[in-house]
Amino acid sequence: MRVVIALGGNALLRRGEAMTADTQRRNARVAAEAIAPLAAEHEIVVTHGNGPQVGLLALQGAAYKPEEAYPLDVLGAETEGMIGYMLEQELGNLLPFEQPLATLLTMVEVDAADPGFQNPTKFVGPVYEKAEADRIAKEKGWVFKQDGEKWRRVVASPAPKRIFEIRPVRWLLEQRTIVICAGGGGIPTMYEKGHDRKLIGVEAVIDKDLCSELLARELRADLLIMATDAEAVYTDWGKPSQKAIHQARPDDFKQFSFPAGSMGPKIDAACHFARAGGKTAAIGSLADIAGMVRGERGTIINENFAGLSWHS
Repeated sequence: MRVVIALGGNALLRRGEAMTADTQRRNARVAAEAIAPLAAEHEIVVTHGNGPQVGLLALQGAAYKPEEAYPLDVLGAETEGMIGYMLEQELGNLLPFEQPLATLLTMVEVDAADPGFQNPTKFVGPVYEKAEADRIAKEKGWVFKQDGEKWRRVVASPAPKRIFEIRPVRWLLEQRTIVICAGGGGIPTMYEKGHDRKLIGVEAVIDKDLCSELLARELRADLLIMATDAEAVYTDWGKPSQKAIHQARPDDFKQFSFPAGSMGPKIDAACHFARAGGKTAAIGSLADIAGMVRGERGTIINENFAGLSWHS
């Protein structure tokens, strides 16, 4: 099978962990250990989140004068290289020497008129107490929103329209290469107004779930796996009545409500992929990737299922 594996931001930097290279390296190793066993039988494409890493680089950039700070598209490119390097190296340490791997910087087109620019929603960087968030907002002009009990910076998150490097990704897969691409939703770009051939960077962070779904669809992947910090999609999360969904059709989710800041976008992307090509999507934990490939673990979504079933 051709499998696209989307690693959530928590796969590389869990909430509350120190944003150090050693921490990210350790988490990259855990991700590699979950992915490597699949390489012998399947074509693998890996995408990943980058919200914490972009936020960290933006904070480091605060040492510069405002006009010297690097924009979010450049920071996105930096994180694609940084995280791709770690994943590629850790996978290479586990796989046969002859297994080719490649990290591809990936530009993704967005629309200048996208409503996401008017309502920033994408969390980046660390969490803060309210007073500290207010101070930074006043000092830097950043926008903050509540994330659980803490506050985090939010930036524009336009929808992806086109993945410019889709052809090189296909070429690499034809050579049995494990490809790491579209990190953090890709590098946001658009054509300059009045110039249909001049690309420019955009101050935004594209939703990684939507971009992973677009990538999987354009690659005609057989399976889209969205690896997160939950074992499955739960109804009534956090309540005594919570239950884990095992199998479902896309329309089965209409009867439930899921948080827009966490599971909601993953479910929307997974359902869109399942509807668009009649293929399968899965949502579950990083440790259960192999089980999701077998259809045994996580929440599996396909149009042809009989209906909802639950994990025991």
